[in-house]
Amino acid sequence: MSPERSSDLRPVPCILMRGGTSRGPFFLESDLPADPAARDRLLLAAMGSPDRRQIDGLGGAHPLTSKVGIVRRSSAPGVDLDFLFAQLQPERDTVDLTPNCGNMLAAVLPFALERGLLPAGDGTTTARILTLNTNMQCDVTVLTPGGRLQYGGEARIDGVPGTAAPITINFLDTAGSVCPSLLPSGRVTDGLRVGGPEPYSVQATLIDNGMPMVIVRAADLGASGYESVEQLNANAPLRARIEALRLACGPLMGLGDVAGKSYPKMCLVAAPAAGGSVSTRCFIPHVCHEAIGVLAAVTVATACVLEGSVAQGIARLPGGLRKTVSVEHPTGEFSVELELDAQDPQKVVRAALLRTARPIMRGEVLIPE
Repeated sequence: MSPERSSDLRPVPCILMRGGTSRGPFFLESDLPADPAARDRLLLAAMGSPDRRQIDGLGGAHPLTSKVGIVRRSSAPGVDLDFLFAQLQPERDTVDLTPNCGNMLAAVLPFALERGLLPAGDGTTTARILTLNTNMQCDVTVLTPGGRLQYGGEARIDGVPGTAAPITINFLDTAGSVCPSLLPSGRVTDGLRVGGPEPYSVQATLIDNGMPMVIVRAADLGASGYESVEQLNANAPLRARIEALRLACGPLMGLGDVAGKSYPKMCLVAAPAAGGSVSTRCFIPHVCHEAIGVLAAVTVATACVLEGSVAQGIARLPGGLRKTVSVEHPTGEFSVELELDAQDPQKVVRAALLRTARPIMRGEVLIPE
């Protein structure tokens, strides 16, 4: 008997996908309720939120594994696929459709090919994807020898065990994805006086090149920038200072009150420790990321090339208009290729990077009616 007839649970088709260092179910838009409120209730039930363990759903009890992808064929000129990203939280009943997620973005084209939304090419398949959250477009290429998706390969990304087939992402326009502009305060660096129980002053770069971020030198907050994730998450005074800074920066970035929002992300930077360009410890926004998000890496790399940012004097960069910026993080590094405008070397005209992805399970998630 079908699930509809054998129980009071509603089956909804999905594929559980890993995209980069994130994971979550992907749905066709047509398989979800058209009403946004009903859709969000379904997604919360599917993930098992709100619950710290997400024991009654597919969520992995962590923000990086509490993500959802929704995909449809696009009607926009020149665009193949529309992608709506949803960020859920284990302990909250919120479905945040505001930010991007470059990791989950890497799984969009494989999911679309798996579900037959697009035909696979012979050798490689490239699709233009529009992220509906921020109206951002990118070109994604996957390997499809003989018209068949290839997931196995030799590409390695830090934060994911083993190797897999490479997926290349070429971002077309990421500046001001959520904020009004690349530098929403109008300045490369802001001097801030942060209130709270322990007021302090700090220099920060407020920037959005795909992800709203507040970047600050680790040393300015009493950290080294080389601590482990566990050490940073256990440092309650530091986390309090970071949250106070985040709340102060929200209005300056045109984001309003960010107390209940998953952005801006917070990033501590220090000189590279392992031969890269810059060392990072990112908070997403209340716990330290074990790696770094795709668009967070693009945004940090962009800050590194801007004259007068907090990364100046810390980052070590190659010369030329095309730079590979190696962003070190707690579990390795993330390389971003930036191309600068020949007429204005302060302007980034292209960002490209490599990810991997694969389906983990396909079937139906069962939702209580």
